[in-house]
Amino acid sequence: MKLRTKLTSLAIISALSFSAISVAADKSSSDEKAKESSWLSLSKKELEKVEAYAQDYKDYIYRVPTELAFVKETLKRVEKQGFKKLEESSQLTPGARFYDVNRDRTISLIVVGKKDLMQGTRIVGAHIDSPRLELKGRPLYEKQKFALFQTYVHGGIKTYQWVNIPLALIGRVDKKDGSVVNISVGFNEDDPILMVPDLAPHVDYPNRKRTSREVIKKEELDVIVASKPDLDKKIKDLVADYLTKEYDISLEDLVSAELALVPATKPRDVGLDRSMIAAYGQDDKASSIAAVKAIVEQGTPEYTSIAYLVDNEEVGNINNTGASSSYLVDLMSGLLYNEQGDKYNDYQLRKMLRNTKVISADVNPGVNPSWASVWELGNAPRLGQGINLKLYGGGFNANSEYMAWTRNYLDNNKIKWQTSTYKGKASGGTIGSDLSNDNMEVIDFGVPILSIHSPYAVGSKVDLYSLYKAMSAFYRQQ
Repeated sequence: MKLRTKLTSLAIISALSFSAISVAADKSSSDEKAKESSWLSLSKKELEKVEAYAQDYKDYIYRVPTELAFVKETLKRVEKQGFKKLEESSQLTPGARFYDVNRDRTISLIVVGKKDLMQGTRIVGAHIDSPRLELKGRPLYEKQKFALFQTYVHGGIKTYQWVNIPLALIGRVDKKDGSVVNISVGFNEDDPILMVPDLAPHVDYPNRKRTSREVIKKEELDVIVASKPDLDKKIKDLVADYLTKEYDISLEDLVSAELALVPATKPRDVGLDRSMIAAYGQDDKASSIAAVKAIVEQGTPEYTSIAYLVDNEEVGNINNTGASSSYLVDLMSGLLYNEQGDKYNDYQLRKMLRNTKVISADVNPGVNPSWASVWELGNAPRLGQGINLKLYGGGFNANSEYMAWTRNYLDNNKIKWQTSTYKGKASGGTIGSDLSNDNMEVIDFGVPILSIHSPYAVGSKVDLYSLYKAMSAFYRQQ
């Protein structure tokens, strides 16, 4: 009896050990599968869709280097897809498609759902400004027989990356009479470009002890505008004459202008396998373009769907076109008032906000093969392995139930995802914290990008496509 008991106990222990090994093997297999490249799971038809998306993406992002350009180009695209300007009298029938523009610098796209608005909406939020140089209010001066424009920086950049590259000048000038002059120079092949020239290695000895962030100081990022002299006029006066003749603007008009200097380089495929895209402004036009494509393809969703594409994230979500303004809540209030009429009250709006689910989308630095050590690699976003769910800690994470809800629709739609956590610190934000302040349910996710905030960042085609698919699935999720 004792022998039988002992043998039985050994059998149970053996079975449990085998079971543990099997579970460990299954977990290991699952972990390895999760780490596989997204490319490996795509059919031939899906690969064709990835490439088609990439081609349109390159065209789109080249046309929208600033928030002003993004709003203008997006309006052209969505009007062709049946979106109409939202008015107070607009009929919010299920499936109706509207757009709303805030001061030419933020755009919201809306597809009305079947459920009433107090049950909440589905919002994808992303920003449409990118790091760049901007002209100061009185930019023109002359130095060493050159005419130059003084600049300052919008967003965080490594200043040394902005020298010796072709720059285009784009933006608007608002005149006192109310007229607007649009300027775009440097994108066409026969346009002149502007440039910040660097010191040659033969003569840069005095600067060699500067730190990397001061190799080029911000006040040294002034662009050469002209150099041809005239017998009777200074070079800077010739530039002033050119502005008057070409655009009918004076130097005083530049005080009320928003003119940006952005890379004039076209998006290009990267790698012999053409698996990646290099382009300016992927932070965060990558998410914004995906949001536009995803919402345009919605038919009649269960919940009203909104793509909220906003300005000024790179400088802290400030001003009345940034995410910290009341614009989005005002828009939602207007939609609810349209639906409820005289029955509308603030409690209904708060209920609508409480029931709203949000993706705060933004790109993330990806693992760079030359500097992989800056990441804790078990929680690092890699190009080609899908969207990254941002788990930053420090109160920035989505709550666990919303994270589980997100995982569910991503897995059900076979959309690969990974996690992203900065090494040794808690950090987060983008526009998500501002939307959380209004009691909406918010999660931050995006895709990994190499050389983020540089003039020419690199993203994986399959990740960019996956981001659009994830947003589309989010809008459809119950």
